[in-house]
Amino acid sequence: MFLEQVRQFKNPFWMYLLGSLIVILFNVVGQIPLSVVIMQNTKAITTTDPMELIRALNKNVQLFLLLLPFTIAFLGFWLVVIKLHDRSLTSVITARTQLDWKRIFFSFFIWGGVTVSVVLIDVAFSPQDYQWNFNPSAFFLLLTIGVLLIPIQTSLEELLFRGYLLQGFATLTKNRWMPLLLTAVLFGSLHLFNPEVAKLGYGLLVYYIGTGLFLGIITLMDDGIELALGFHAANNLIMALLVTSTWTAFQTDSLWIDVAEPKLTTEMLLTVLVLYPLFLLLLSKKYGWKNWIHNLTKSI
Repeated sequence: MFLEQVRQFKNPFWMYLLGSLIVILFNVVGQIPLSVVIMQNTKAITTTDPMELIRALNKNVQLFLLLLPFTIAFLGFWLVVIKLHDRSLTSVITARTQLDWKRIFFSFFIWGGVTVSVVLIDVAFSPQDYQWNFNPSAFFLLLTIGVLLIPIQTSLEELLFRGYLLQGFATLTKNRWMPLLLTAVLFGSLHLFNPEVAKLGYGLLVYYIGTGLFLGIITLMDDGIELALGFHAANNLIMALLVTSTWTAFQTDSLWIDVAEPKLTTEMLLTVLVLYPLFLLLLSKKYGWKNWIHNLTKSI
């Protein structure tokens, strides 16, 4: 079982805290190129707001520099698991003997299809809210950067929250429900300083925490993070390619620019209360999930 296997490694909780700190330090090192570029731009731009300085960059350069720290942090995470914990990376991903790529791709293509469908329906019914933005050279560079780096960013977040910390908290609490809640809240809090929150308010944290809870449930029911890996990669990559706006964390040369005022309540409720439960239902039917309460709350 995915959480129960931590008993065989016998890593105390303080090691997970130390490992998390090491990953954060690697992420900080990865931010050095972005910091250098920002300092150079302060000479040409009057604003001192870091986000405004970042947005002044070419969008593909901006995206690359924002994703680079996750790539460096991924290396740090690998070293933590292999060297500090003396474990295989597979043991943080799944209870299966090897990574199940079919699960990753199934989740990726199903959620990617849902995302594309929702965007296209919204464009069709509210064309005034979107501005066509296709620039072939910029878009295909975006596609290259996105395909190479966005899965690294999303995979690191899943490995850290639904893998490493979920197991780490399990060594401390000796149950499943508390790690599920703690990692969901931490995941939501990670997005606290995103420009989306500044634009839409702290109510958006309900969406982020809800997403963390949803991905945690998938992980516990399936005994691995493969489905969460595919979902998260599809969500971030497809949206980066399809739609951007002036108030999101990622500014990309996407196909459309959303020029409408965001509707937090409608979009959040649709996703958290309709799309997520339907996706859970689909996965449960495909993979034969049963005994939900037991699997989400039992002791380990």
